[in-house]
Order: sequence, then structure tokens, then C-alpha cells
Amino acid sequence: MKILVCISKTPDTTAKIAFTDNNTKFVTEGVQWILNPYDEWYALVRAIELKEKDPSVTIHLINIGGADNDAIIRKALALGGDEAIRVNLESTDSFTIASQIAAIAKEGAYDLIFTGKETIDYNGSSIGGMVAELLDMPFVSLATKFELNGSVATLNREIEGGEETVEAPLPLVVSCQKGMAEQRIPNMKGIMGARTKPLKLVEPVAVDALTSIASFELPPAKAGVKLVPADQPEELVRLLHEEAKVI
Repeated sequence: MKILVCISKTPDTTAKIAFTDNNTKFVTEGVQWILNPYDEWYALVRAIELKEKDPSVTIHLINIGGADNDAIIRKALALGGDEAIRVNLESTDSFTIASQIAAIAKEGAYDLIFTGKETIDYNGSSIGGMVAELLDMPFVSLATKFELNGSVATLNREIEGGEETVEAPLPLVVSCQKGMAEQRIPNMKGIMGARTKPLKLVEPVAVDALTSIASFELPPAKAGVKLVPADQPEELVRLLHEEAKVI
């Protein structure tokens, strides 16, 4: 079985966010970059677990981005990926990114495609569904559990107010979230081995982007806290009504 795991580079959650060029570009200087946690902890680790049960499983990684993404790709290889593909393209358009993944997936004839449920920078949660549509494959989103019996997968996923269990045949696209697997740390053997694992550079297929970024903006600064004495409930009511306008 061949598994394709989609991985992306995102800023560390502690990074200071700033914008330039009239708030149209993200300032990258001084930012610590990491492997997107949903891709790493859940999608990739679940693929590794499947390989541990069945050594015939092959795990390929795909990343869309420039050469500065190679470091996080090597980390994913150190965790357990067998080889990686980087599509040499910088894009923020979800359809363009999904189209690149679908082109590679179609050529590689993968049985299973794992994505994280979203990236922690854009929170779009759109890539998995688009890839499935472009490949005409079933898609299960927000999966918290994945089991495989032959060519049929059984998955648990969150729904409004509860959880459901679904079955789907391979080939299949799955977006993974918390519960799918537990975070792992690369060991020294994996880190050393990742240096020689194949990392193939591929030029992008031609795609017309459907979206572009008009501008970014930071959330408004938090307002100061007003303390109201416990013996003045009428003042609290007045503030909630006249200033906060919530009653």
C-alpha cells in the first residue's frame, strides 16, 4: 500500500506576527518555522503506525513550497517517511496547492492520502476536500480514528454534538485531527537516516489561482479591564448596557 502524506511549513505559535507591503505580505524575518502540527502529529504519525503493522506500506511526503521548506521535510523524513516530493511553488491559493497534490497523487497511484485537518497559520481546512474532488475519491474530514481492514477503512469523526463511525473503500483521502495518533519525536537513527532519503524536486503544473490575498490585519488590542465593586451591581448593569452593549 502506498500512502501520501501532505505536509506544510507554518510559523511557530510563539512567533511574533507582522505584515509589510501595505499589509499584503507576512514578515518572515526572525520567524521560527515548524512542521504543521496537524500534519506531523496526526497524519504522518498515523501513517507510520500503519507501516509498523505492515512493513510493505510505503510512505511518501509531499510539500508545496520553496527550498527553505527542505528542513521541515527532512524532519518529517526523520520521523518515518520513506521519501519526499517538493513541488517548487510558493502559493497561498488553496486550489493551486490542491491541484499540485492531486497531480502528484494521480501519477503515483496512491491508495491513501492523509492531510492534517488544517494549517495553524491560515486555518483553511480546505485542501483535503479539494484533493478528493480533483481525484474523484471519497473524502472523510476531521477523522479522530482510522483502522484498515483489507481495502476498507473504518473511521471515527467528530460531528455536531457527537461522533460518527463511517466506512469507506480505498483509495481514500482523509483529513486528520487530534485523536488520530500521538506525537512522536525523531530519534537519532531517524535523523541520520533522513539525510540520505530521497527528496525529489518537481516543477508545478500550470493552474489558474482562484484566490489572492488582498490584505492582512492583526486583531485589535485588548481593552483594559474595568473592576466594579461587588456592592454596585447597578454600575455593572450600566456598563454592560451602555459601553459593552451586550444587554
